Amino acid sequence: MRYVGLALVALFAVTISNAGRAAEPTRFTPLKAEELTPPQKEWADAIAVPPRNAKFTNPPYRAYIRNPELAPKLSAMSDYLRWNSSLPARLSEFAILITARQWTAQYEWFAHYPLAMKAGLDPQVAKDVANGVRPQTMKDDEAALYDLAMALYRDKKVSDEVYRAAQQKFGERGIMDIIGLIGYYDLVSMTLITMQAEAPNDSVPPLPPLAAK
Repeated sequence: MRYVGLALVALFAVTISNAGRAAEPTRFTPLKAEELTPPQKEWADAIAVPPRNAKFTNPPYRAYIRNPELAPKLSAMSDYLRWNSSLPARLSEFAILITARQWTAQYEWFAHYPLAMKAGLDPQVAKDVANGVRPQTMKDDEAALYDLAMALYRDKKVSDEVYRAAQQKFGERGIMDIIGLIGYYDLVSMTLITMQAEAPNDSVPPLPPLAAK
């Protein structure tokens, strides 16, 4: 019985040590540096520098790198949308959180929730998005962005009222920046879901399941 007890203690310790940790990837497993082709290495080096500071072994990059012709185009689009668009970071990150919620993309939510908080998004707004309800404490520009995004996701059409509100806040260029953001992060979400990328730890509350409609 003593040995059985020790075995149970050991099993419990292993279980606790693995709690909150994502499982080892089985899809798009990380490549080793020596396995990279010259085009893959060139792109890996390009994303490793500021402001991205990314590792090619992390999601979604370890999937992107499988296609070194497409990968630079995706990262170039991401560079513009995240850091060079007409939108402040607070709104860009808000749009990304809305997209993550639409797909229940846990890794995307995990990665961008802290960035949204740092950029000044109200935590209650993010909490409402996570719970699938329209936030009640949004600023005017956040409400215009949210309504535009939800019109596209939920209604598959944009009413004149929603369009006018977005145009007044962002202009036509800004509307295209919002469409570009949610469109690009749709692609990111699909990539993350395909590669089964989950949040690596529980430092950010995960997206809860939404009730079926």
